[in-house]
Amino acid sequence: MDLLSKDDEARVKLENAAIERSKAVDSAVLGKYSIWRKENENENSDTTVRLIRDQIIMARVYSALAKSKNKSGLFQELQTRIKESQRAVGEAAADADLHHSAPEKIRAMGQVLSKAREEVYDCRAITQRLRAMLQSADEQVRSLKKQSTFLSQLAAKTIPNSIHCLSMRLTIDYYLLPLEKRKFPRSENLENPSLYHYALFSDNVLAASVVVNSTIMNAKEPEKHVFHLVTDKLNFGAMNMWFLLNPPGKATIHVENVDEFKWLNSSYCPVLRQLESAAMKEYYFKADRPTTLSAGSSNLKYRNPKYLSMLNHLRFYLPEVYPKLDKILFLDDDIVVQKDLTGLWDVDLNGNVNGAVETCGESFHRFDKYLNFSNPHIARNFDPNACGWAYGMNIFDLKEWKKKDITGIYHKWQNKNEDRVLWKLGTLPPGLLTFYKLTHPLDKSWHVLGLGYNPSIDRSEIDGAAVVHYNGNMKPWLELAMTKYRPYWTKYIKYDHPYIRGCNLSE
Repeated sequence: MDLLSKDDEARVKLENAAIERSKAVDSAVLGKYSIWRKENENENSDTTVRLIRDQIIMARVYSALAKSKNKSGLFQELQTRIKESQRAVGEAAADADLHHSAPEKIRAMGQVLSKAREEVYDCRAITQRLRAMLQSADEQVRSLKKQSTFLSQLAAKTIPNSIHCLSMRLTIDYYLLPLEKRKFPRSENLENPSLYHYALFSDNVLAASVVVNSTIMNAKEPEKHVFHLVTDKLNFGAMNMWFLLNPPGKATIHVENVDEFKWLNSSYCPVLRQLESAAMKEYYFKADRPTTLSAGSSNLKYRNPKYLSMLNHLRFYLPEVYPKLDKILFLDDDIVVQKDLTGLWDVDLNGNVNGAVETCGESFHRFDKYLNFSNPHIARNFDPNACGWAYGMNIFDLKEWKKKDITGIYHKWQNKNEDRVLWKLGTLPPGLLTFYKLTHPLDKSWHVLGLGYNPSIDRSEIDGAAVVHYNGNMKPWLELAMTKYRPYWTKYIKYDHPYIRGCNLSE
């Protein structure tokens, strides 16, 4: 309105001054998020990237309007500027990644957008175009999220070549050892209830080594710690060889093969019987094969091999595996110990069997997240708002376990879930049922979770935790691990070790 009220000479002067200003793209211009919105004065590392992308979006809207109004010259000019801006921004995620021509492209695009605004601006049409673009983008995001979920779950199921190499080399060397050299020292400690006993069930040599190393390096009295490691027959030789070569200082360690537990059979163990059933094999290996990445994302999680392994379910049989012990600390192989854990043996569980950190917030990670409350067996016996808790670092009172027949309770619920109607698969849902009202909440600083899926955990929480847990798909030994969390794990690996170096394992 000001321009229109001026005479021609004044208007020409104003236009010339505006053109000169546009030639110098200063930090004030680059610091704007969008030329179409109120100026954002916060300096961010990607403000220029976002500005270019905003310009491209508006150029697409105007090019569609120009085409519909037969403004072929303007349409071609907008298309040219879109291509130039796309080349300038490329795959840049931050301003530092931009091509040096970016400021020039911003100026050129700004000028053609101003021209387009004058020639074809139509508020209603622009709104409709932007809404259509937004809906299309939402659909693409949903599809990409499903594909991403599928691929990350697929990656989480794999064993990196370097770890497979490590296991194979250790296995070969173990079976070349004379029998007398395959024994660990201090076997007399294995059944001594006055010591600190740990249960670790794993088929990953490197992960198990980090758990043991981190525990011992942070222990005040390592000689009082006893590690009971159970693996499968494929990794039995490798686990033994690794800890024979790298004994945990003065601590005691013992490796067992789960396949040699003859009492663990399908006639006694419901989950084994179910895993051997035709229906379960159909579910795992034949039925409902996805035809696209996004279609396969929902069920792939439950086809993870860990659900087929008895190592995953052995946690429900601790008194049978360790009949002489009174208490045992159960550790997952995707954790790192950062402090001395002996204080857990002094925690009063108040007659409960399981000591664990609770995971519920205002509405999430409660029982209804894991269990099917439309089933009367679940609805009658459990509170949907009961607080969930974490496996991964649990102190178990084995005396109370036997008194309350915890394994029997587990068998009862596992039998009722023959057709997977109470929960799908895994060990946490039956754990929640089995230890319902028998779990003592530990202070949250004992166990911080989420390093395998949550990128925004407070650094102070991690540094103050006794145990950090890489639960989720982004395990620290996988390439998809979150870079900022990996050092908590890698600091306990000796990358100059001959076996590790020979298998090209690197930080």
